[in-house]
Amino acid sequence: MDPEPDNFDKARVPAALDETLRSVNPWWRNLPGRQIPSFRRTLFPILKRKLESGPAPIVVLRGARQVGKTTLQEQLIDQLLRDGVDPKRILRVQFDDLEGLSELLDPILVITRWFESRVLGKSLNQAASAHQPAFLFLDEVQNLARWAPQLKHLVDHHTCRVAVTGSSALRIQSGEDSLAGRLDTLEIGTLSLREIAGLAIGVDVPALLEPNGLAPLRDVAFWRALVEHGERHAAVRNEAFRRFSERGGYPLAQQRGEIPFAELGDQLHETVVRRVIRHDLRMGERGRKRDESLLEEVFRLACRYAGQAPKVAMLAEEVRQARGANVGDQRVREYLRFLDGALLVRLVQPIEIRLKKQRAAPRICLVDHALRQVMLQESVPLDPAALAGSPQQDLAGHVAESALGAFLCGITHLDVSWSPEQRDRPELDYVLTLGDLRIPIEVKYRSRIDPTRDLSGLVAFLDQPANRAPFGLLVTRHEGVRVEDPRVVPISLRSLLLLR
Repeated sequence: MDPEPDNFDKARVPAALDETLRSVNPWWRNLPGRQIPSFRRTLFPILKRKLESGPAPIVVLRGARQVGKTTLQEQLIDQLLRDGVDPKRILRVQFDDLEGLSELLDPILVITRWFESRVLGKSLNQAASAHQPAFLFLDEVQNLARWAPQLKHLVDHHTCRVAVTGSSALRIQSGEDSLAGRLDTLEIGTLSLREIAGLAIGVDVPALLEPNGLAPLRDVAFWRALVEHGERHAAVRNEAFRRFSERGGYPLAQQRGEIPFAELGDQLHETVVRRVIRHDLRMGERGRKRDESLLEEVFRLACRYAGQAPKVAMLAEEVRQARGANVGDQRVREYLRFLDGALLVRLVQPIEIRLKKQRAAPRICLVDHALRQVMLQESVPLDPAALAGSPQQDLAGHVAESALGAFLCGITHLDVSWSPEQRDRPELDYVLTLGDLRIPIEVKYRSRIDPTRDLSGLVAFLDQPANRAPFGLLVTRHEGVRVEDPRVVPISLRSLLLLR
C-alpha cells in the first residue's frame, strides 16, 4: 500500500545515508555523474528493453565482480536521462558498504519511502499512473539480509521498474525462489571475443547466435556457418584472440592495454579474488565465519587444475600438505561450491545417462583464465603464434578447456555437462543438451590432430543411439583441420568464441 500522508512526509533516513544517496544520484541536482566508459557491452540493449518494457518488474543482472555490472547500470541511467526521463524518477543505491544501512530494519523499503517523499514528491503508484514510472537501480543487493522479501513487497504493492545487480549466484538464486514471476535474470561474464574486438580494436563483428534462443545450436549447418564466419573475420578474430590470450577478458585488462598485464595483476587480485574471499564469502550460514586462507588455497588449486576434473580427495590432500592441518574432503567440496556461487569458477557436472548421475568430480573452469596467471604467477598462452614452440603445450590444452567451459556456461539456459570415461568410451570434455538432443564436444588444442586417436571419444559417443547425438564438435588450436567423419565439425577455439 502507498504510505499514509503523515508517514509519507516524515520519511527519513540517517543523515549520513541521506548525504550519500544525494551524492551518488547527482542528476537530481542537474549535476553530471562520474565519467563512464563509452563502450557498451552487447547485453546493454537487451537489459534496457527488459527494464523499460519487459513482463517482469525486476531485472536481475548477475555476474562476477569487476565484469562491468555497475558500469552497465550507469550507462542505462545515462541513456534514460538522454531519452528525456525526469532525473527525479531515477534512484540508484549501491549497497556495498553503504554507511547508515545498519540502522535500518528494511533498507530497500525505507530508502524507497524516503525517495518518494524527498525526491520524487509523490508515491511510486502516482508516478506510474501518470505514465512516468520510477526506475530503481539497486547494486550488489545480495549483501542485504532479507533482500528478496523486501523486493517482493515493493513490486507487489507498487508499480515501478527495478534493476538489480549481484555477484553471488548462491544468494541471488536463493532470492529467485520467493520472487518467482517477478524477475527476469540475465547473466554477464567477462568480455567476449566480439566485445574485445569492439573495445580494443574498434571493429564490430556481428554475432551468429541471436540472444532470443538456442534452437540454432541443434543444427549442424549453424556450426559450419560459424566456421565460415570466423574465416570471414579472420584478421580481427586473430587479433582479438591474441589480446584475450595475453590479458583475459576482464574489462579493466582490455581497457588499459597500454599497461603491462603484470601491473594490473595485483589490482585484479585485490578487487576480484580478495574482495570475494574477504567480503562476499566471509560469512556462512547462521553467521559462521569461513576460513579465508582455506578459501584462497582452494581457489589456488582450482586455478592449478583449471580445465580438469580432479577428485575432491586429491584436492583435500594437497590442502592438508600445504596448510599442515587436517582439512576434510567435505569442507573442500563446500568451499569449491562457494567459489562457484561467487562466480569465480564454474563447476561443470558430469552428465546424467539414463537418469543416472556419473560418479565423477565436476570439471573446474575459471571465470577468466587471467585469474590463473594472477594466482599462480604463470602465463600460459592460448594464441597459436605465442604457443608455437612453447613447453606448455599440455597446460595450454587444459587452459583452453577451461576457457571454453566458462564461455559455454555463460550462455543463458544452455545445459552444459561433461562425460567421464566409461568402459566403452573415452571421456568427453563437454556435452551440450538441447531438448532431446546432445552435442558432444572434444577439445584437442594441439599443433597436429590425429584423425583416429583424437576423434575416438566423439565417435564412440555419436555411435551410441541412446545419446541422440546427430553430430559433434572438435575444437582445435588451428583452422583448416580436416576429418573424414561427416558427423564431426572441426572448429578452432577462436572461431567458436565468436558464437555470441
